[in-house]
Amino acid sequence: MEKRILGDLQVSAIGFGCMGLTHGYPPFLTDSEAVKLIHEVLASGCNFLDTAEIYGPYTDEIVVGKAIRDRRDQVILATKFGFDFSADALRQAGIPTALDSRPATIIKALEGSLKRLQTDYVDLYYQHRYDPKVPIEEVAQTMQKLIDEGKIRHWGLSEAPAEIIERANAVCKVTAVQNDFSLWYRGHEHTILPLCRRLHIGLVAFSPLGKGVLALKKGQTLQLRPDDARHFFPRLNNENLEHNMALVAVVQDYAARFGLSPA
Repeated sequence: MEKRILGDLQVSAIGFGCMGLTHGYPPFLTDSEAVKLIHEVLASGCNFLDTAEIYGPYTDEIVVGKAIRDRRDQVILATKFGFDFSADALRQAGIPTALDSRPATIIKALEGSLKRLQTDYVDLYYQHRYDPKVPIEEVAQTMQKLIDEGKIRHWGLSEAPAEIIERANAVCKVTAVQNDFSLWYRGHEHTILPLCRRLHIGLVAFSPLGKGVLALKKGQTLQLRPDDARHFFPRLNNENLEHNMALVAVVQDYAARFGLSPA
């Protein structure tokens, strides 16, 4: 598989987003099935695994840890921090929604992630979402401290505004920005991508297949269980989905011309 460069990390051009193993997109695999799948992913030449403490919460990191504990040297491992896991924040459905990127919270979050992932370092540590209550400079200083301690190798930001990325990078070099980017969500071409080029920051696209919709074959429809997280995305709801399926049809027709799958 082709490789891309993030900082000094050589990652496979296609990474494996582990979220759906335990979070967001049911039905979920058993732990043993998930471990087997991750091993198959690594055998295919994909070495870039992405997870987060909020997936589950916690369960996704646990299953990834089980899968990589005897093959850590084969993996470029990314995980994320940035949410409030206090009792009040967890009261609603067990999923935190409040943000918390205070330095002490970050350090506690990383210690938990390292334990669950059964490793002593993370290759790429993302702020999952920008926390307006904490100056990004404080976050960047904390990242530099963790890099100096050898607990993380690189850091990045997910879905952060351009100004925040630039301020963060001025304090501690940002290696990657992870944003929603696909054939039907391209706004970052005009804002984030030029900034990343100028600052030599890699863009890691999440949901490159439109949360699975761009991979539908002709005649297939999107069938979501009631507990599927995709119900909460406006572009997949009601009349929005009908309009967006027109683009999906273009992708399907184009793929058919070359004998390829839509993906």
